[in-house]
Amino acid sequence: MVWKDYRSRVTFIPTLVYNMVMEKCSARRWYDRIDEHVILGALPFPGQTKELIEKENVAAVVSMNEDYELWFGNDRNKWQQLGVDFLQLATQDIFDTPSQAKLTDGVHFINKYANRNNSETVYVHCKAGRTRSATLVGCYLIDRWGWTPEQAVYYMKEKRPHILLHTAQWKALRSFYENQNRISKEYKNFV
Repeated sequence: MVWKDYRSRVTFIPTLVYNMVMEKCSARRWYDRIDEHVILGALPFPGQTKELIEKENVAAVVSMNEDYELWFGNDRNKWQQLGVDFLQLATQDIFDTPSQAKLTDGVHFINKYANRNNSETVYVHCKAGRTRSATLVGCYLIDRWGWTPEQAVYYMKEKRPHILLHTAQWKALRSFYENQNRISKEYKNFV
């Protein structure tokens, strides 16, 4: 195991506990609705599952977590037993940002539900719902509304003020945005 793998694993439980404390002692919420089809949140615990399905109409979940981070939450099998579609785009916490391929796969997965024009919701999460999952939701907003990365992040921060994007996540958002613009221009030139 390399140093960054070790550090991610060692800090997992303390930072998860920190998130739990912050939710209880501050204005932070465990999850926030971003639009009619997407909720951005922290690792959903099994005790929250019923609320997410019944109250929030969650039909699908995108997890940016690695397998070991799901020990305290629902994994693919548990979500599927409950009739909830599940996509795991494992991305290491602290050091990594989702690859462009994972971001594209995640946006397509979310759009599968958003394009149905019904009340189904996709819950997008990582451990804290601040960085990895916020990067994916930012890409979804860029794709869905044609926004710039800055517009997408501004909008997300209005809904979930404690998102935290570092240089690597901003770079991923900008790359996704540039790829979307390139594809759009190629399509217009083709038509």
